[in-house]
Amino acid sequence: MYPNFIEHLKKHISLTDEDIKVLLTYIKIKSIKKKEFLLKEGQICKGNYFVETGLLRMFYINEKGNEQITQFALENWWLSDYMSLMMQAPSKFYLQAVENSEIVVVEHQKEEELFEKLPQLERYFRIMMQRAYAASQMRVKYFHDLSKEENYRQFVSLFPKFIQRIPQYMLASYLGITPEYLSELRKKHP
Repeated sequence: MYPNFIEHLKKHISLTDEDIKVLLTYIKIKSIKKKEFLLKEGQICKGNYFVETGLLRMFYINEKGNEQITQFALENWWLSDYMSLMMQAPSKFYLQAVENSEIVVVEHQKEEELFEKLPQLERYFRIMMQRAYAASQMRVKYFHDLSKEENYRQFVSLFPKFIQRIPQYMLASYLGITPEYLSELRKKHP
């Protein structure tokens, strides 16, 4: 039951069989179809989402009316609008399935109670947030320091699994380039 989720937790914290039983009473499993939304702009984010199977994306609509993808999440990754979640304020983002997906949901309203019952989860989530923040910092650095081509090569080398699963127009949006330029880069760097 939710093997990716449990194994991911166990890589970072100790969990007994009893802990796992408690944990399973606090999470929800959500099956979402390709193109289905977990969150839309203006809604309040209600949870932290772990991808058991599938692929999600986070995006916003820019001033030109185009989708600007800011994050992807595949198996064993977390995704949420953390500002909306923490502040319980309307989101500026959309969270959508790129593929049919199974998502483990830790609801915001149950999180504190869960942390009281299983304090080691606070450590786990601290580690996950630190990693996410560090990755965000590096993405900003790459965006400013690297050319579009270097950014593409960096992404391909760091995340080869994504290249096969993400539609070209979505990857272009994430990298801040046109699909046509991405096509040129793919030919140049297969």
